Amino acid sequence: MTKRIYNFNPGPSTLPLPVLEEMQAELLDYKGTGMSILETSHRSPEFAEILAETKALIRELAGLSEDYHILFMGGGASMQFATIPLNFLKDGKSADYVNTGVWSKKAIKEAKIIGNVNLAGSSDDKNFTYLPQSLNLSPDACYVHMTSNNTIFGTQWHRFPDTGNVPLICDMSSDIFSRTLPFDMFQMIYAGAQKNLGPAGVTLVIMHKDLAARAKEGLNAMLSYATYIEKDSLFNTPPAYGIYMVMLVLRWIKKQGGLTAVEKVNDQKQKTLYGAIDNSGGYFKGTTEVESRSWMNVTMRMRDEDLEKKFIAEAKAAGLVGLKGHRSVGGIRASMYNAMTLAGIERLVAFMDDFKKSNP
Repeated sequence: MTKRIYNFNPGPSTLPLPVLEEMQAELLDYKGTGMSILETSHRSPEFAEILAETKALIRELAGLSEDYHILFMGGGASMQFATIPLNFLKDGKSADYVNTGVWSKKAIKEAKIIGNVNLAGSSDDKNFTYLPQSLNLSPDACYVHMTSNNTIFGTQWHRFPDTGNVPLICDMSSDIFSRTLPFDMFQMIYAGAQKNLGPAGVTLVIMHKDLAARAKEGLNAMLSYATYIEKDSLFNTPPAYGIYMVMLVLRWIKKQGGLTAVEKVNDQKQKTLYGAIDNSGGYFKGTTEVESRSWMNVTMRMRDEDLEKKFIAEAKAAGLVGLKGHRSVGGIRASMYNAMTLAGIERLVAFMDDFKKSNP
């Protein structure tokens, strides 16, 4: 290895260096088998051990009981946008959705193809720069759907609503296991792995058995959660290497001290970067309301786009990559998932200060 840059890409994103090193060491010969996990059968005892340990680590880190199924699927969160209403949005009833950004809108669009959607809250009126605190929830909804963190606009829920007897389903693709949460308040959590858990290609689904029991019957096999539950995610060949990588990342999280320790570091990171923005005298401007700021995706603007382009180019030359904002909104975005170190944030802040001095 020659050098590692600081990778602020929003996903696929940076992975812990110890995880990459372990993956590298085991790539050609996994535990003396003479072959890689990339080549190993998903029916083998070696992969059975990986699957069991990965599920056990998820339960341990999230404090989940055996009342929750842990599933591994493909298709990313986008597949879940359709699979959720296919399974749980019953004929003649509706589901509550909260619209807080691009991914929420995509989920709503998919659900409307299946059935009725009640827009329980939205921040579209201010271009998703805040999170709606007053929600119009339906007591007889099939479920409530929320997106915990919004990668494009840089907002994040820091408190979740009490939905009573209505199942709460949450897309946690971009902040899963970045902080402590009462995970048992959710009936279902799903997350694409490529931001905080591992590589692209595997999607984690955590589902309470009570919700699973409500699923429609008679669906196509690959679109039915019952299939994945009955076959322990092995109905077809799963993203086996991705699950192995998730296991390594979960081991790394546990070694850090679990979610409490990870949250402490993430808090330091967000305070450091937002502090630099707020103390820049308006040179850097945050794009979201303070109380809705994301700890995972920090979005900011400068006085004009030419200056932003110069900042992004010079940052890349300095080993700080992936800082360009999403193409739909522009600006600058620093994604700082679990594997981004505090040293990386401090390096970015130092660069911001130097750039400001050189470009008054």
